[in-house]
Amino acid sequence: MEFIGTSAFMFMAWLLSGMAILLAIPACCLLLLTLAAGKRRPVAAGGTHPASAVRVAILVPAHNESVHVLPTLHALQAQLQPGDRLLVIADNCNDDTAALARATGAEVLERQHASLRGKGYALAFGVDALRDAAPDVIIVVDADCIVSEGGIQALAQRCQQTQCPVQMLDLMLAPAGAGLRTRMLEFAWLVKNQVRPLGSFRLGRACHLMGTGMALPWDLAAGAKLATGHIAEDMKLGVDMAIAGRPCQFLAEVRVTSEFPRDAAVARTQKTRWEHGHLQTLTQELPRLLAAFVRRPRAATWVLAMDLVVPPLALYFLCLVISLPLFVIGYCLSPALGFAALVSVCSALALAVAITLAWLNHARQLLSLRELLSVPLYAAWKLPVYVSYFLKRKSGWTRTARKV
Repeated sequence: MEFIGTSAFMFMAWLLSGMAILLAIPACCLLLLTLAAGKRRPVAAGGTHPASAVRVAILVPAHNESVHVLPTLHALQAQLQPGDRLLVIADNCNDDTAALARATGAEVLERQHASLRGKGYALAFGVDALRDAAPDVIIVVDADCIVSEGGIQALAQRCQQTQCPVQMLDLMLAPAGAGLRTRMLEFAWLVKNQVRPLGSFRLGRACHLMGTGMALPWDLAAGAKLATGHIAEDMKLGVDMAIAGRPCQFLAEVRVTSEFPRDAAVARTQKTRWEHGHLQTLTQELPRLLAAFVRRPRAATWVLAMDLVVPPLALYFLCLVISLPLFVIGYCLSPALGFAALVSVCSALALAVAITLAWLNHARQLLSLRELLSVPLYAAWKLPVYVSYFLKRKSGWTRTARKV
């Protein structure tokens, strides 16, 4: 009986050690990506091809975006070259988005469908409309985003040169005078969309697609499985293309920006949708990336898997907050759990170092050190987001409600 009890305890110790190791993987991956990103070092954008050599079609999927579509279209029209096209796909709109877009001179496609709703369906509709006069490159810009000056041609030229998808820097900014919670959201977004892609691109010449400010060569866009209701259709598309040997390139020298909603409830809804999409993509696409790497080892598929394995930072922080005391208490009760406790402590330290480095190199102008230390409060605010993932997952295209 004593032998059985000892064996059961050792099995439990090994099991907890394995859990601690699994929990450490995201922290190690995040730290490696952050170290690889270092400080952002801008280089000249663009390429050797003249701007007129690339025929561009810009797709702007829009669902009830009458409040924001005009600034987006004006910024895009200022960057159009002769022969370029600007198409707005007014998808299941019941406002005046289509009329406003037509008034600017943009081409407008209107789509209505009772059940097949979502950004992926809108993009597929737009691509189908281009097949008779195919461009060289398709660029996707969301209807509430502003592309920086020169961004369209820089993106198109890089896409034409590499014949791979290209993603520009995609940032969401806190409105002027925003409170700490919104600036925390901006910091978390910056880590995900600037620091981690910089690191993955420098390590493996690949990054994830982000849904807006992204370019696709025509042959990839024309053959892509766009018409899906996947909540994170952009990340899934990027994984598909990386597995096919054409991973997404990162062009950090130009950017596309939008603002977080001022209303806290609206911001929570928006963040819930994004993070549910990330978690869904993690569970569905990570095994595919790892299998692809085993079949044919490539740095691109490895770094994409490494980036994907990092869950939303607030969720990961909460997991460590719960597990670390349990492992430490377990070690106090039995030295056999010492390894699990040590790994758990190292995970927490790695996460803290990664967040601190990201702040030092990229976000000191956004948050003070004292504000950075309030991360636990931010994580607590996000707890309902993760609870709802397991109870009622978000899906489809739900436009973010905004106050004018």
